[in-house]
Amino acid sequence: MSAHAVQPLSDAYGRTQVLDAVRAALDTLRAELLAQASANTDATAATDANQFDGAGASCEERIVAHASRMLEARARSRLRAVFNLTGTVLHTNLGRALLPDEAVRAVVGALTRPTNLEFDLATGARGDRDDLIDDLICELTGAEAATVVNNNAAAVLLTLSALAPKQEVVVSRGELVEIGGSFRIPDIMSRAGARLREVGTTNRTHAKDYEEAINARTALLMKVHCSNYAISGFTKSVDIGELAQIAHRHALPVAYDLGSGTLIDLAQWGLPAEPTVRGTIDAGADLVTFSGDKLLGGPQAGLIVGREALIRKIKKHPLKRALRVGKLTLAALEPVLQLYRAPELLAQRLTTLRLLTRSAADIHAAALRAQPALQLALGERYAAAVEPMLSQIGSGALPVDQLPSYGIAVRVAGAKRSGRALMQLEKALRELPRPVLGRIADDALCLDLRCLEAADEATFIAQCAELRL
Repeated sequence: MSAHAVQPLSDAYGRTQVLDAVRAALDTLRAELLAQASANTDATAATDANQFDGAGASCEERIVAHASRMLEARARSRLRAVFNLTGTVLHTNLGRALLPDEAVRAVVGALTRPTNLEFDLATGARGDRDDLIDDLICELTGAEAATVVNNNAAAVLLTLSALAPKQEVVVSRGELVEIGGSFRIPDIMSRAGARLREVGTTNRTHAKDYEEAINARTALLMKVHCSNYAISGFTKSVDIGELAQIAHRHALPVAYDLGSGTLIDLAQWGLPAEPTVRGTIDAGADLVTFSGDKLLGGPQAGLIVGREALIRKIKKHPLKRALRVGKLTLAALEPVLQLYRAPELLAQRLTTLRLLTRSAADIHAAALRAQPALQLALGERYAAAVEPMLSQIGSGALPVDQLPSYGIAVRVAGAKRSGRALMQLEKALRELPRPVLGRIADDALCLDLRCLEAADEATFIAQCAELRL
């Protein structure tokens, strides 16, 4: 094989990788010829072998093509962009919140240039990375101080480790939630070295339950927002204001794990109401923990806000260094928080809020534009129809609330049992250059278009022609 034939590959991937790929391609072609030889007569096999030896140009082209495909596959990122047509806006498996343009530009800047991550430009001395966003978080939440770690589970773990080692933390039995990946509040407490003191029952917990549980070993009272499930019927819980009064009468702090944690009242956009961080602080919570990549609409992070003395103690704990965030998270988080200073523009600028508040009429129009191309690609075997659907916020936020939406429902034409055919279609959609992810329900593959914005619509429509069934 000539060096000239593989020079473009060497320029793109380097000689070492190309050499490995060419050797692998040769092994594959030899195996194919041997398989052909064993299936044919000796004369035919000899002819094939002679063709392999003599037809240098065609074999060279096959080897280069095989090596090129191999190198391209190896170089392709495992982390790929997909079309989220599942109907879940904050989809944990798909990366939760999408960052606004301001955050993307800030991350690119932090990636390509040195930054003052831990350098105080005013004094010329070493700084604290939390100082970059501490004031901004406090401004938006009403807290005295703040710190940031890599996710909300880490925020809870660090809080308990710093404030309640070998001491009791009082929590309602109805708030001992399990989040994704079988990660449970009791397990976090155990790993933090705190002792769980359950009070009340699954469906009803009263103020007196907390009062009676407090003793000399109690370090703090804790409330957990049950954001990933809901109990209805004969229920009772103690709100954060009343719980704070109980804690403060006994000179104890109260912490509230808000989970999704929103900085604004979602009801003003017609969305279901959620407790805000500021409202929780105003009600008397001494500490509040919440996520950065859920309703906040930012990068993965866990924020801890509250009383300055408690935050200072948390930041001095050895785990803080292990759980701290890097410059990319801080670079993304600051511009997201800056958007909240102009709440009247938030629904247009914050990607998560824009998707959550997108009108059903707008989504319906997008579905009507996309349906013809998809139906053409599907052929007569499948029927694609524009239908109303229900989206959900996702990531444990408001689990029983749904948002009116529209999408394309694909069914197997004239089939009573369509499970296998729908699974084949679902797989074919995942194998597209930009994988398309929907959900199978009620004998249909549902493609909810709430998260298909105008910028990606043309790409989705054009890609339909590449569908292979």
